[in-house]
Amino acid sequence: MQTECFRVLPGQDLAETIEDYCNQHHIQAAAIVACAGCLSHVRFRMADGETIHEKQVDAEIVSLSGTISEQGMHVRISVCDQNLQTFGGHLTSGCLVHTTAEIVLLHLKEWRLTRSPDPLTGYDELKAERIGE
Repeated sequence: MQTECFRVLPGQDLAETIEDYCNQHHIQAAAIVACAGCLSHVRFRMADGETIHEKQVDAEIVSLSGTISEQGMHVRISVCDQNLQTFGGHLTSGCLVHTTAEIVLLHLKEWRLTRSPDPLTGYDELKAERIGE
């Protein structure tokens, strides 16, 4: 395992920039272990897989966690607005960075993360395989 650190710049899309970074650096399996930053626009998907919450708001990122693979990300985000109201959901494209987002990834080089349909949930769910076993 190794760590990766990078910054998402003002105006950049948080989800798209993380995915682009992983693609450019050939990261096939990773976990987000830290994020410090803020957003000017939030766009989250809820657990039903359909409902989107979107609004223009200055918000501090209070948590960002999840897994990343070549098949995409499964990441949750929570933010806090200026009234100290915390809300969040599934990270989607459309979350725009206000001043910065500092990302730390744990690059899981010995793992392959894939997703396949799960008849119990109706979603593509994680399948984690150790490479070489």
